[in-house]
Amino acid sequence: MTEHARQGASRLGGADLFHLDLIRKYDKAGPRYTSYPTAPLFHEGVDAEAYARTLRRVAEDRAPLSLYVHIPFCNTVCYYCGCSKIVTKQYERAAPYVDLLCREIDLVADTLGHGPENPGRTVMQLHFGGGTPTFLNDDQMTRLMHKLRERFSFADDEQGEFGIEIDPRECSEHTIAVLRQIGFNRMSMGVQDFDPDVQKAVNRIQSEEVTLRVLNEAREHGFKSINIDLMYGLPHQTVESFDRTLDTIIGFSPDRIALFNYAHLPHMFMPQRRIDEGDLPTPQEKLNILEHSINKLLDAGYVFIGMDHFAKPDDELTLAQQEGKLYRNFQGYSTMADCDLIGLGITSIGYVGGGFFQNAKEMDRYSGALASGNFPVFRGYILSREDHLRRQVIMRLMCDFALDYRTFEHQFEIDFRRHFADELRDLEDMAEDGLVELSEHGLRVLPAGRLLIRNIAMVFDEYLRKKNDGVKFSKVI
Repeated sequence: MTEHARQGASRLGGADLFHLDLIRKYDKAGPRYTSYPTAPLFHEGVDAEAYARTLRRVAEDRAPLSLYVHIPFCNTVCYYCGCSKIVTKQYERAAPYVDLLCREIDLVADTLGHGPENPGRTVMQLHFGGGTPTFLNDDQMTRLMHKLRERFSFADDEQGEFGIEIDPRECSEHTIAVLRQIGFNRMSMGVQDFDPDVQKAVNRIQSEEVTLRVLNEAREHGFKSINIDLMYGLPHQTVESFDRTLDTIIGFSPDRIALFNYAHLPHMFMPQRRIDEGDLPTPQEKLNILEHSINKLLDAGYVFIGMDHFAKPDDELTLAQQEGKLYRNFQGYSTMADCDLIGLGITSIGYVGGGFFQNAKEMDRYSGALASGNFPVFRGYILSREDHLRRQVIMRLMCDFALDYRTFEHQFEIDFRRHFADELRDLEDMAEDGLVELSEHGLRVLPAGRLLIRNIAMVFDEYLRKKNDGVKFSKVI
């Protein structure tokens, strides 16, 4: 990103980003592009043996690794949630699951050839997601981290990004201290909304006092970065009620804030059927909440990173975007380069050696594969050269809000304007609407196009252009 672009991004205001007429015109369903091709295109032709071959092939690569560990358990169900989870109050179910994770960790490390004489590729990034990772008790979490550190070589605390999603309702100060002691240095916490009526309607009762206590304890124990998740479009929300939540969060001043759009898809996610559609804000009120939130966060000094993410000016996400090093994966925006991502646990997805690999979604299938000494991968996708090209184009659009055609021409040996002639022709309408600026050597997303970046990226999605039927996505706004 140029110096001019950096300065322009830092000066953006809500009026630059939010254009109601354009949002109404372009607000259709589309992928979030945490992967390309998107997960609905994964298939069972890519199996455990394909994964094993790929791990062996990349074993001697020098690029760093990223690890994702999925903990599926939650002790209560939040009605808005669309994540892969197991709702249970039987905490004893965590122990056998940790055993399975340790077995999978050993299987991956052995296949990569890790051992006393070969510490292997350095882990620069670790993320525990869910579900609710803090469903595990302190001893189970400690055991799991020790197993990971025993089998993988980790970067030091200053260089590595080791994050965990937590639920403050079941997280004591002792747990915060343990998490920091065993190596986590970043924390993400779901808040969504502090309004009591909203919390009751979505079955997530989480007081300001409990939340802020945990956040303060995290800072006291040396967590380097704290992210807060908020959600607009939930039942009973208004501009005025959500403004109070924003005031509280801004007052705490987290390093990052994610402002997610609630996508009401009860036909896909059974818990959402418990939400009364009559209690949802009208489409206009939902847009009003979004516009107000954007203005408020920008006025508070946060930088709009992209889609639904905001960060402080000195945060690593902001700096990575300014340097053209921002990346996007299944956890959202990331500062890590395009390194191999190894998924561990039920339903987890990895990206290794140019392919996506997803673990079984059913516990019996996951445990059965590991019991027989096999990887629990049940589907995936191996990218073609064209997939890699389009993945890179979409990645740079989502992260940089710009494309330099010459970069792709050098890397992929193509004539960009000829290769993407149909796509660039389709973008002319967006250019007329002021979403993008097209030139001979590149494309620049204008401020009005930043909230609609998914629409712009969709133009380059070969599979959407083929109009594959039956794939459901959330609205872009």
